Amino acid sequence: MKKSITVSAPGKLMLLGEHAVVYGRPCIVTAVNQRMKATVELTDEPVFELNAPDVQVLDYKKPMSELGQGDIPKGAKFVEIAVKNFFSTPEVKKMRLHLGGVAVATASEFSSKFGFGSSSASTVCVVKALFELFKDDLAYKQGLRVDLKKSIFEIALKTVLDIQGKGSGFDVAVAVYGGTLYFVTGGKVIELLHIDSLPLIVGYSGIKADTVTLINQVLEKDQDVVGDIYTNIGKLVEQAKPALLSKDWSSLGKLMNEDQKLLENLGVSIKKLDDMILAAQNAGAYGAKLSGAGGGDCMIALAPDDKTQAVKDGITAAGGQVIEIETNAEGVKAE
Repeated sequence: MKKSITVSAPGKLMLLGEHAVVYGRPCIVTAVNQRMKATVELTDEPVFELNAPDVQVLDYKKPMSELGQGDIPKGAKFVEIAVKNFFSTPEVKKMRLHLGGVAVATASEFSSKFGFGSSSASTVCVVKALFELFKDDLAYKQGLRVDLKKSIFEIALKTVLDIQGKGSGFDVAVAVYGGTLYFVTGGKVIELLHIDSLPLIVGYSGIKADTVTLINQVLEKDQDVVGDIYTNIGKLVEQAKPALLSKDWSSLGKLMNEDQKLLENLGVSIKKLDDMILAAQNAGAYGAKLSGAGGGDCMIALAPDDKTQAVKDGITAAGGQVIEIETNAEGVKAE
């Protein structure tokens, strides 16, 4: 049995459908080539260890029997609960696997401040690594028809929900499957959209947002109004899917602009994002919108090749930071 493995998973960018996807509507999300890496080692001593310098967690240790208990540093929660949930799943428990410990070291190619889904990516990495380390013992290597990616998704999503209480799972799904996905809440639908390019420009606002806080703020609003906005966002996603597949960038850009207006009505955009989005639109982008929960983090613009530099310059002039990324990246994999 292997004792150590390194696994990586991509970050994510939401194209359309944020917020509404938490409440049963679809979204479209793409994987980005900046990745989270995790090296997971099985140790003899029954102790959980974590080193995650990107989130200021160094030399964190606790007994395996106490996983999920006591005071857990914020930066350690997702990895610790992921390990606990892996060993708690029925298919793993019945194998009576590994009485020793687990040591995890994570490293990110992107800053957690960008809102690229670092928590979900690290969770997926750890679950994938543990499946790989135990693959000679587990059912999916013994001829049973078990969907490994689905198993990783389910354990990772449970981990996110255990910690956050809310979430749709789209960031978990794109970390597992990669590519560009049409996704419905909880993984009811996970459909890979076969595209070979997506001319996106990403701008970071310089402001770190908290997803759960923003979701809770929306809950304080008139829920009839909010429900109508979510329904309209869902309709835009359904229209965007064929536009994306046919590379009808002009139509997709218009849908992005409409989605941004709905997100503004929802109250999750901020002036800094609005300024960056307007600058991109004025510079010739097909469309532009915030990407993610809002309140800060990133915006995206879809632009023709001959307008790309002008759009980047406009975002920078509005106080944003252009982040160079590639979309449609590969999902979780062993390195």
